Amino acid sequence: MKVATWNVNSIRTRIGHIIDWLSQNRVDVLCMQETKVVDTEFPRAMFEELGYHIYVSGQKSYNGVAIASSQPLKDVSSSFYDVLTNLEPEWDTQKRIITGSVDNIRIINLYVPNGSSIGSEKYDYKLRWLTVLREYLKSLLVSSPSICMCGDFNIALEDRDIHDSAIAPNHIMASVPEREALREVLSLGFSDVFRKFTSESGHYSWWDYRAAAFRRNLGWRIDHHYLTPDLYERAKSCSIDVTPRKLTQPSDHAPVVVEF
Repeated sequence: MKVATWNVNSIRTRIGHIIDWLSQNRVDVLCMQETKVVDTEFPRAMFEELGYHIYVSGQKSYNGVAIASSQPLKDVSSSFYDVLTNLEPEWDTQKRIITGSVDNIRIINLYVPNGSSIGSEKYDYKLRWLTVLREYLKSLLVSSPSICMCGDFNIALEDRDIHDSAIAPNHIMASVPEREALREVLSLGFSDVFRKFTSESGHYSWWDYRAAAFRRNLGWRIDHHYLTPDLYERAKSCSIDVTPRKLTQPSDHAPVVVEF
């Protein structure tokens, strides 16, 4: 099975790039983030023409997640509340999670909050959101032991995931509290499958549109696949496809593909 994650930065703006990429890269599952469109306006027909089933959870202009799957998904959900029934409703207001199962594997597609700046209200929200995610996963693992959790995490877990000139102790997406919060999530039994195959620095999934960042490879690796032990052992490869980032008007992120 091949699963890809891709922050598309507006599904309607990048739809041509996405469909072309899927036509040339027949992954079994594509998890998309930052779709920025309400569900009724999602261009599902173009995916269906390629034989994909589409599952979406969107909102106007912001956030939004979607899954395209070659097989129908089971137990589809886009709510923390479906698992954490005592949770406050506010945690589902922003559309940042969608999940479903295929071949006894649960796919969890996430768009983790950016956090804006350290010490801001959005930063505090990000840290609390990750705490909610940990409780959600802890409950979900009871019934779904095989999980591929992927998406835009907006966190570079290690300094080798960031180009040298951006490494700083208090940089958003790399601060100690963010990294610790993500490690608490991963402590439930998840491993970074990209690092199973690639240990060196210089491999990134996001580049700012400014300052010729992509051409100069001034990037960050913030788009991840985290797998439970069984899937991690079965994993055959995990790679970042920078080709779509070279196109005209691309997303600022590149797809990341895992095969197991």
